[in-house]
Amino acid sequence: MTRPAPRPRAVIDAHHHIWDLQNDLPWLKEERIAFRYGDYSSICRDYMPEDYRADTKGWPVVGSVYVEAEWNRRKAGDESRWVGEIAAQTGVPTVMVAWCDFAAPDAEALLADHARNAIVRGVRHKPAAAPSPADARRGAAGSMDDPAWRRGYALLEGHGWSYDLQTPWWHLDAAAELARDFPQIPLIVNHTGLPSDRSPEGLAGWRKALGRVAQEPNAFIKISGIGQPGLPWTVEANGPIIREAVEIFGVDRAMFASNFPVDSIVADFDTVFSGFVAATADLEEGDRAKLFHDNAARVYRLPRAP
Repeated sequence: MTRPAPRPRAVIDAHHHIWDLQNDLPWLKEERIAFRYGDYSSICRDYMPEDYRADTKGWPVVGSVYVEAEWNRRKAGDESRWVGEIAAQTGVPTVMVAWCDFAAPDAEALLADHARNAIVRGVRHKPAAAPSPADARRGAAGSMDDPAWRRGYALLEGHGWSYDLQTPWWHLDAAAELARDFPQIPLIVNHTGLPSDRSPEGLAGWRKALGRVAQEPNAFIKISGIGQPGLPWTVEANGPIIREAVEIFGVDRAMFASNFPVDSIVADFDTVFSGFVAATADLEEGDRAKLFHDNAARVYRLPRAP
C-alpha cells in the first residue's frame, strides 16, 4: 500500500508561463487554435507573477522556469527581453526558455539576441509533426531530421543551452537520434511526451517511444501537461503515467512542472502537485527531492535550495 508522503521541502517549477495581453500573443487574443484541452478561453487573460504566486500559495516554490508562450514569432527577441525585465522586477521567473526556429535564415542572429538576456537557459521549438502515429514520416522540412534545422540546433552547444522539445511521442525516434548526434546538448521532452491517447495501444506506443529516447544519457523528461479534456485531474488517472515516466527515465532525469496557467484548464496547482506527491509516495525522500527540485536546478542551472 502506498504510504502518505509529506510535501517536498523545496520546489522548482520546471515549466510555466506568464503573459500580459498588451503584448503580441495572437493565440490568446484574436486567434483560436486547435488545443489538446479543448476550449481554453479561461486562460485568455493576463497572467502575471502575482497570479502565479496566488496559484502556488502554500507550496515551497523557490524557483521557476518560464517557457516561451507563442508570441508573434517575429517578436521572439521582444519576448525574452520582456520576461527578463519582469523577472528582474518581481523574481518570477528565475530563468527562461526562449524560442527560435532553427531552420530559419536568421536563427543564429536570434540566438545571439537571446544570449544578451542572462536568464535564458535554452530554447523551445516545436518541430514539424504528424497528427497521428499512422501519419508519421521521417525527413519532413522543419522536422528534427531536416539538415537546415539541425544546423541551427547545433548552435545551442556554443551557448551552453538546452533544448525543450514538444512533440507527440511518435516522433521521439527522431528525438533519440538528435540527442545521440548532439550529446553535449541536453534534450528535455516536454509534457511527458503527450500521452493523450490512453488506450492500451496508445500507451504501449508511448512507453516504447519514451524508452527509446531515454536510452540517450542527455535526454530528460518534464512531467506535466497530462490532464484530459472534460475529465478531472486525478491520481487514479494520472498516477500510472507519472510513475511510468519516472521509471523509464529514472529519478535523475525526470522533473515535475505545472504548465500553469495552461493546466489550470484541467486542475488547480494544488491538485496537480499533490498528485505528484501521492504518485511518488513510495520513493525515498532524496529521490523525490530530485524530481521536485534538484534535477531542474541542475538542468536549467538554478541555485539549489539550502
